[in-house]
Amino acid sequence: MEFWQEFLATSSGQEFVAGGIGGMAGVIAGHPLDTIRIHIQQPKALPMISTSMADISQRINALGGLSAFFKGMGPPLASIAVQNAVAFSTYDHFLRTLWGKTDDPPPYRRVAMAGFGAGLIQTAILTPVELVKIRLQLSTSVPQSRIGPLDVVRSIFRLEGLPGLYRGLGITILRDAPAFALYFSSNEYTLEWLHPGCRKSKENSLLTSFIAGGVAGITSWIICYPPDVIKSRLQAQGAPGSSSKYTGIIDCLRKSIKEEGCTVLWRGLGTAVVRAFIANAALFTARDISLRFMPKERKAASP
Repeated sequence: MEFWQEFLATSSGQEFVAGGIGGMAGVIAGHPLDTIRIHIQQPKALPMISTSMADISQRINALGGLSAFFKGMGPPLASIAVQNAVAFSTYDHFLRTLWGKTDDPPPYRRVAMAGFGAGLIQTAILTPVELVKIRLQLSTSVPQSRIGPLDVVRSIFRLEGLPGLYRGLGITILRDAPAFALYFSSNEYTLEWLHPGCRKSKENSLLTSFIAGGVAGITSWIICYPPDVIKSRLQAQGAPGSSSKYTGIIDCLRKSIKEEGCTVLWRGLGTAVVRAFIANAALFTARDISLRFMPKERKAASP
């Protein structure tokens, strides 16, 4: 009990807990649209097959019903508390290291640098989670499929060993490190724009947090979307009904553009943007609500 009281008295400890709670809210709010996005990003079986959000939604519903939209939510929901807790507490630690312990808000470039570091670190947790999630989401394309998270993990271990769980780590780093730099800096910028002085006073409305979180989600997803398409295709290899046609990042990029044109790198962006706003607005709002229930005096963690 004494440990938790000390832990929650630190800024990193509070960000760890609040970030985890916010992450779970974001997963629940955004997962149905995430399932649609993953399906849209996959190679077309036939050129005439529509990849519109409405048509993909109808196909998913026809194959698995409403529950199919929540397929694969278990792994990210089970791990998001740790993943986001690591991301937000790491961001807080990097920011204090880069800017010190002054009362003045850090420059946006320092915020971006801290976000870059947090994005890099959290890929160690995110990569295997997203691999399992994507395999489960795409298993809806196999009628009567009853595949669960443990089935996917066992299959990967049997065929590829532990390294198989980190398929796509390189492209995940290329996607998330710059995306998190923009994610945190755009959130801070939007907060200040909507509520001048709130970065210094640490006081803003929940509506401000909601809007700023949504804007942060949109801006970061726009910059990271092409790498995300490549990541989804690489990690989908091995899912039921998918083929192993890519040998790596460059090979996947080259073949995808050759077969489907440069626009393939932006296919599904509209769905991703809508999901990004909803999920990240929920995340930052839940995070801020959680922080309001924690001790008011936040001290820096001991080095």
